[in-house]
Amino acid sequence: MHAAVAQDLLDPHATPVAAFVDLQGIEQTAAELRAAWPRETEVLHAFAAKANPMVPILALLLRHGLGCEVSSPGELAQARAAGFPMARVVLDSPAKTQAELAVALRDGIALNIDNFEELERVDRLVADGAAAVRVGVRINPQVGIGSIEAMSTAGRTTKFGIAMADPGNRQRLLAAYAARPWLRWVHVHVGSQGIPLELNAAGVAEAVRFAQEVNARRDGQIEGIDIGGGLPVDFSTDGDSPTFADHVAVLRDAAPELFTGGFKVVTEYGRSVMTKNGFIASRVEYTKRTGGRAIALTHAGAQVAARTVFAPKSWPLRVLAYDRHGLPSTAELEVQDVAGPCCFAGDLVARERKLPRLATEDIVVVPDTGAYYFSSPFQYNSLPMPPVFGFEVSDGDVVRFHVLRAAESLDEVVARSGVLPASLR
Repeated sequence: MHAAVAQDLLDPHATPVAAFVDLQGIEQTAAELRAAWPRETEVLHAFAAKANPMVPILALLLRHGLGCEVSSPGELAQARAAGFPMARVVLDSPAKTQAELAVALRDGIALNIDNFEELERVDRLVADGAAAVRVGVRINPQVGIGSIEAMSTAGRTTKFGIAMADPGNRQRLLAAYAARPWLRWVHVHVGSQGIPLELNAAGVAEAVRFAQEVNARRDGQIEGIDIGGGLPVDFSTDGDSPTFADHVAVLRDAAPELFTGGFKVVTEYGRSVMTKNGFIASRVEYTKRTGGRAIALTHAGAQVAARTVFAPKSWPLRVLAYDRHGLPSTAELEVQDVAGPCCFAGDLVARERKLPRLATEDIVVVPDTGAYYFSSPFQYNSLPMPPVFGFEVSDGDVVRFHVLRAAESLDEVVARSGVLPASLR
């Protein structure tokens, strides 16, 4: 299906690489997420915009019942453009400016405070008349790290949140809540890829315990808990494992109080919502053999798959081989590299991978790239951003396409490169 969808739109001259988004898959994933949580729990599923901040994608997720979690003024602007009501938006960032904080309070955006100094800034804004409608503090439960340290945010040391096990911090934060009745939320996020469900749930349980401590001092002060996201994705198969229902089951065991109706809940799933609903396809431009190894040169490299190129052990991706007609390749299997177009030797999306022998004008497909890949391009070598097409498949296997982002033109590449001032001409 991948190459059959892509084959007609890959032009070896004009569009040798493109990305594709399964619009029906997004609808199904959103429905599965909503269904996984019990109806008696009031929950806002705020999609983590950083996973795929494309405006049409955000608008589609809004249509299917999700909110939006943003971490920058740019992501907030994209959420606004997609039509999200500010009551369905959550702002997280460890380095919010005074202006960002003022906008969040003014517009009723849920605000997760990262540190004690930021709390003092919000104090001043509230003293000046800003309304604190949905404000909480992010804690670091310090429950440990997963298999990818860079994705783990609940170790002993991390740049995120207030470290609860550090001497004095718990009591200081309890005192901060006691002095500020408008602090009504607690936020926690243990990390994302590489985090076992049990570790994630341990962090959520710590947030629940802290909320209960606050409420023991002032009944009902904490009305909700933002549990972050962090459901890992299986990049090795087409399957979804673990599922949202798996996550809920583990959370029920570790933090049953989250489901008794006493707390509202916010989730911030990102990767698990979009990964399986997008893929990249490229035509093979050339093939060669170097040092006895076959190498296929394609147009899908670091500019669309930066994480895999720079950290292949942490972010391995499958590569699927199709012939020039979009049919699964029947060529003899061979160990080979699949390289991208960027001008450095490490620009490989697959290294020493056994695949059907690739030939010029074959199609390579890189699945599981709907999150953090083509939606966040790396502008190395001033390569234009590829087009992104949404697609739907009818009962008769007829594919209908929608342009979600047109291919970036060379004029647009030049425009983002700066303007030559008259004084330098």
